[in-house]
Amino acid sequence: MYYFLLFYAVIYMGNAVFGTYMPVYFQSEGLSPSQIGVLLSLGPLVAVLAQPVWGAIGDRARSKNSVLAVLLVGSGIVMLLFPLSSAFIYLLLMVCLFTFFQTSTFALSDTITLEQLDKQSRWSFGPIRLGGTFGFAAMSVFFGWLATRDIGYMFPVYALVMLASLLILSRLPRVAGARARGSTERVWVLLKHRKLVTYMSISLVLHITMGYYYSFFPVYFRDLGGDNALLGWSMLISSLSEIPFLLLAAKIFKKVRITTVLLVAGGASAARWFICSLTDSAVWLLPTQLLHGLIFIVLTVTLAMYINQVAPKSLKASGQTLNGLLTLGVARIIGSFFGGFASEAIGMRMVFYVCGWIALACCLFTLVVLLRERREEAAQPV
Repeated sequence: MYYFLLFYAVIYMGNAVFGTYMPVYFQSEGLSPSQIGVLLSLGPLVAVLAQPVWGAIGDRARSKNSVLAVLLVGSGIVMLLFPLSSAFIYLLLMVCLFTFFQTSTFALSDTITLEQLDKQSRWSFGPIRLGGTFGFAAMSVFFGWLATRDIGYMFPVYALVMLASLLILSRLPRVAGARARGSTERVWVLLKHRKLVTYMSISLVLHITMGYYYSFFPVYFRDLGGDNALLGWSMLISSLSEIPFLLLAAKIFKKVRITTVLLVAGGASAARWFICSLTDSAVWLLPTQLLHGLIFIVLTVTLAMYINQVAPKSLKASGQTLNGLLTLGVARIIGSFFGGFASEAIGMRMVFYVCGWIALACCLFTLVVLLRERREEAAQPV
């Protein structure tokens, strides 16, 4: 399992490079907020189409590891093609190609890891996923320093990270697809699970606000006076804030109702976006990054563990990629595309303010769901 820990550390280094600094690269190429929004939303649109495909391939494959290897290689190669042109149409094509491979890597990685964890009792998912937190944190600071010299270093650095991930993947235990050839069972079977659909819907709404954050926080941070190095430190704070939940995730999952966990994530989201809308200095944005540990990682790990628990074995990869389709596809499309045009219309500060109200409305809905679940349990005969 130590190889899984190392794998997560390395693969999330790539996310620190692309997810944080690609909007900064687009801004350095002279693109407007609406153009950046279009670029970062059409990629996830491709992901909406690609996620079910990769999930189905993973469930049917002789080895899910080999499918993940294809995704890693494809992501690394496409990233190296980005700097060949700064034309908007060319960048649009590259984003779509990159997203076709990249967005399913984490869902498939989680599937492989969770299925392997089911075979033993010593490790839980939280400590394994903690490797990703440390990897993201380390790369955020390192590349933040490197980006102050040349933002273009992101392309070879990301490719090298994918190569390292591929080498570590070759040492992981092989996990076979469990779905029989010719099986008519489809991922849509999961949509009959009422609680799963409810939890994924709550996560989707909160991820829409996160989609805006990932696309425009780096730009907003720089507009308020922060440089790339300070941006890297802000990402270090956000990633390290995930540690407490990851260490306690298994215990929380057993003792705390999922709706309660989602309610906390929604409250933290509302507080974070409201604070972002009120500050006028990049330095004051740094403390808000501590709230990240109550939002993204909580939503991601909770849904991943719940899907692994309720999904049939033959649909585990498809279930994870369906969740990825919503959170990395649909949510990012809405957050990036509409957020880009809204930023030009009313300003990024006001968009964060609107995101705060969206998260607050999601909290109220989650509270209603929580009270309904308690009433249903109380009504059941002992």
